[in-house]
Amino acid sequence: VQLVESGGGLVQPGGSLRLSCAASGFTFRSYAMSWYRQAPGKERERVAAISSVGIGINLLDSVKGRFTISRDNAKNTVYLQMNSLKPEDTAVYYCNTRRGGSEYWGQGTQVTVSS
Repeated sequence: VQLVESGGGLVQPGGSLRLSCAASGFTFRSYAMSWYRQAPGKERERVAAISSVGIGINLLDSVKGRFTISRDNAKNTVYLQMNSLKPEDTAVYYCNTRRGGSEYWGQGTQVTVSS
C-alpha cells in the first residue's frame, strides 16, 4: 500500500488549495479513505472521510462548508478541496486508509495559511 499526497503549500487567508492523494498497491475502489491533519503541538485529527462509493463526510465542524472530500476511482486518487482557508487550518495533511486490520498513511503535505 502506498499513499502519496501532493498539493500543499503557502496560501493567504481566504485562499484555496486542492490536495491530492494517489493510492497504489490495493484495490482502491473497495476502500474508504480519510484525510487527517496535525498542527504543531496538537493531536492528529480526522478532517473528512469518504466511502468506497463516494459518499463524503466532513468530520470537523470547523471545516464544514469550506472543505470537500471527493474521489476518482478511475485514477485511484482522493482529493480534499479546501476553500476559505484560515490560519488555524495550518497543518500537515495526511491521507489514510484502513485495510485488513492495518492502517496506512502517506508522508503528508504541509499546508500553511498566512499573510
